Amino acid sequence: MTNAKVTTRTGDDGYTGLLGSERVPKYDPRPDTFGTVDEATSALGMARALTHNTRARDIIYRLQQDLYLLMAELATPPENYEKLGYRITEGHVAHLEEVSATLKEHVAIGNRFIIPGDTPDSAALDLARTIIRRAERKVARLLHEGIISNKDVLRYLNRASDLAFILARYVEAHPEEG
Repeated sequence: MTNAKVTTRTGDDGYTGLLGSERVPKYDPRPDTFGTVDEATSALGMARALTHNTRARDIIYRLQQDLYLLMAELATPPENYEKLGYRITEGHVAHLEEVSATLKEHVAIGNRFIIPGDTPDSAALDLARTIIRRAERKVARLLHEGIISNKDVLRYLNRASDLAFILARYVEAHPEEG
C-alpha cells in the first residue's frame, strides 16, 4: 500500500492551486468559499456519524458527495470549466427539493425559531446548516462579482441549508428509523 502525500509544502508560501495550473492566495474568494463548503461537509460528516437514522445517514452522504462536486466546480478556473465538467445542475437542485418535500411529509415544521441541541445529530445538522448558509453568502458574492456564472450553485446551497434544517427536525422526530 502506498501512502498518500499529505504534506506537499506547496502552500507554505500562502498560495493554493486551483484545478489547473493557476495558483491564488489562500484568502482569495474561491478557496475561501470552497473551504467554507468543506467545513459544511465535515459538519455533515459529524451528523452522519452521530445519527442512528439510516435514511438520514443516506441523505447526508449524498449531500456530502454533491458538495464535493460543488467544491470542484468552485476550484475550476474559467479556462478549464468546460474541459473538466464539474457542474452543479438543475437536477441537483431538484433532487434536494424532492427530498425536502418527502421529509416534510413525516415531520411537522413549525413557525417558530428552533434552539439547536435537542439531539447530538440534529445539533450537528443545525451547525452544518449555518455553515452552508455562510457558503451561500460567499457564493452569492462570487456570482455577483462575475467570478462564477452558474446560478445553480447558489440555488443548490440555498436548498441544501433548507434540507439540513428539515433533516435536523426529522432526526429529532425519528431517531431510530431505518
